[in-house]
Amino acid sequence: MAEWNPLQDMESLRREIDRAFTNFGIPQEQAQRVVFLPGRGPRRYPLINLLEDKDNLYIEALTPGVDPQSFNVTVLQNRLTLSGEKSEITEQVKPEAFHRNERAAGKFVRVIDLPVDVNENGIQAEYKNGLLVLTLPKAEKAKPKLINVNVA
Repeated sequence: MAEWNPLQDMESLRREIDRAFTNFGIPQEQAQRVVFLPGRGPRRYPLINLLEDKDNLYIEALTPGVDPQSFNVTVLQNRLTLSGEKSEITEQVKPEAFHRNERAAGKFVRVIDLPVDVNENGIQAEYKNGLLVLTLPKAEKAKPKLINVNVA
């Protein structure tokens, strides 16, 4: 007699639902497995906040311990790609010396869909205290236009 596995059934159902959305023309984002979290489910790195005002989008990426020189930020067709590398804190310590090692290291890539068009030439990046802040100016066509109404 076969043993019932509810998690396997739920995963099968999730794949069927994803397939249905894809068939209707709605692409589903693939879960990105990250080496930073061994033994855990998929999670994106770095964690971000995405906010906007009238003129700009802002992305705040939580990246403690990442060498700012390793960052690579690109924008193409309303998709921002942020990549870099978080190095080991103590390279001279042998792995068997650790009692607990919860701070992961390695290369990462995060792709973020932007809600509006941006001016790629005006993007600014600032890294301070483990927080990478990107300022992305909105393209002129993405900014709201004030239309005056004439009364006849």
